[in-house]
Amino acid sequence: MSCLYVTEQGAKITVEPGKIVVECRDGMRRLVPEQTLESIVIFGNVVLTLPAQKRCLEDGISVTMLSTGGHYFGRLVSTSHMNARRLKKQIYLSDNSEQTLLLGKKIMSCKIHNQKVLLRRYARNNTADISDKIREITALEKVLERSNSLDQLLGYEGAAARAYFDALSRLIRPEFAFKGRNRRPPKDPFNAMISLGYTILFYEIFAEIENRSLSPYVGFIHRIKENHPALVSDFLEEWRAVIVDATVMSMIQGNEISPEDFQKDEETEGVFLNKKALQNYIRKLESKMRSSMHYLDYLENPVSFRKGIWWQIKSLSSCVDNSDFTDYDPLRIR
Repeated sequence: MSCLYVTEQGAKITVEPGKIVVECRDGMRRLVPEQTLESIVIFGNVVLTLPAQKRCLEDGISVTMLSTGGHYFGRLVSTSHMNARRLKKQIYLSDNSEQTLLLGKKIMSCKIHNQKVLLRRYARNNTADISDKIREITALEKVLERSNSLDQLLGYEGAAARAYFDALSRLIRPEFAFKGRNRRPPKDPFNAMISLGYTILFYEIFAEIENRSLSPYVGFIHRIKENHPALVSDFLEEWRAVIVDATVMSMIQGNEISPEDFQKDEETEGVFLNKKALQNYIRKLESKMRSSMHYLDYLENPVSFRKGIWWQIKSLSSCVDNSDFTDYDPLRIR
């Protein structure tokens, strides 16, 4: 299964028998077989015709609408998937401090481990010294396991994340160096790329969670607050570094993108990819999502990262049904 990204401004999405059709203003047409399509992401001024909307709703193809810079507007989604019993169990389980802390330790421990593995990969052919940051992250990984509350756990995880991004800034090409994480809007090219990637990944996960009759808004690790899909934030932690960060670092270190590929909004001082860079970045990110990995030990054969997300949310929903996260094993790379 794949995701269709439409970035061409003024394009129109319509349908033919068995196909989703993208018609561009220059007359070019792209035909995508419906059976291969899981979701559509629209950037900016793109028309989704009413017949296309109906077809997406009938076939369970989720549609996410973003601005040209990656700001989220909303989603088109069918309401045909709903398991009220599972939803009820999810809400009760979100108040179980023992179980939520168990899941939090599992996911955050693997997230920090994965970040450390990626840093060591990036450092192999780099003269920058990040040994102090690796030691700091390792120490936080150990102490995180002794957390007595989610607030304490999130504090350790936040400190590890700061050390991780400090190390990345040392390893990255000098012209892309950045000073920590910033967003809404991102103030530099590196943060522009990871923010956009996180947004795209966030709403892929959002759709899969809804397809499993779970509420994206009832989380287990992040605090529940109005209009915040807390469960998606929980689950994103497992995947953001291995998918988005790895893609961004690959493009930067491989000289596939340059600072000239970005533009600055003078009013907000936000930095965003230009049209061509956006297309290249999305192509690279989609290639990563489709690439094979063998990091889920309960599967005998390799699967794509996108299918891996599907399997992990399936596993999460089974844990919710059993009101127990003991059997949930987050993605852990080697």
